[in-house]
Amino acid sequence: MDKVLYLAMSGARENMLAQQAHANNLANANTTGFKSDLAQARAMQVFGEGHASRVYAQTERPATDVTSGTLIETGRKLDVAVAGDGWISVIRPDGTEGYTRAGSLQINAANQLVTGSGLPVMGNGGIPIVLPPFENLEVATNGTITIQPLGENTAELLVADQIKLVNPDPQTMFKGPDGLMTTGNAAEILPDANVRIRSGFLEASNVNAVSELTGIISSSRQFEMQIKMMKTAEENSETAASILKIS
Repeated sequence: MDKVLYLAMSGARENMLAQQAHANNLANANTTGFKSDLAQARAMQVFGEGHASRVYAQTERPATDVTSGTLIETGRKLDVAVAGDGWISVIRPDGTEGYTRAGSLQINAANQLVTGSGLPVMGNGGIPIVLPPFENLEVATNGTITIQPLGENTAELLVADQIKLVNPDPQTMFKGPDGLMTTGNAAEILPDANVRIRSGFLEASNVNAVSELTGIISSSRQFEMQIKMMKTAEENSETAASILKIS
């Protein structure tokens, strides 16, 4: 069978993966702090018998667009957005550290500071932030959380903890299956004093809906072209087989 069938198949596979990435991005266009995924593949020349005249499509590790989204003012003190570069450290269910920019924070039944999805926010001590009962709360630009303890007057303020803010090298970061960013570095990522957050704001998704729709249409047309090539390869193979039978 003509090897063009396998070439077209590899191209169709990459088009399907690109469709999945574009569709997921579009579905999260309104998700706070979401970073769009990039469909990534490259041409790989195939070496073997005969001349190296065939080129397959090869998947590479999907990249993530980490550019900042628009800041939306909410006025809620537990809504925080990273201003510029940087990430909020959270603790995954398996105990490992992950990074997010989804700053819609809540306080759960155990008085832990958690993300909207329920993941504990990490303090600079490497443990979850637990807040005692309070009357009022303020989050400083460096992540320091100051509270007015319950029953105390406004002059009695307490520094409860500080949100761990980090800024790893973007080239070492990638998105995990849970949607959190992680790094390929096994060493602990230390807090970065230069990272700043803004209380009362949320970061919108950085997805460009028009671009994603265009990508879906383009990938769909390319997929149809690859299917036509596979059909042509099949017809050529059947024609060649019939000629051989006649001879």
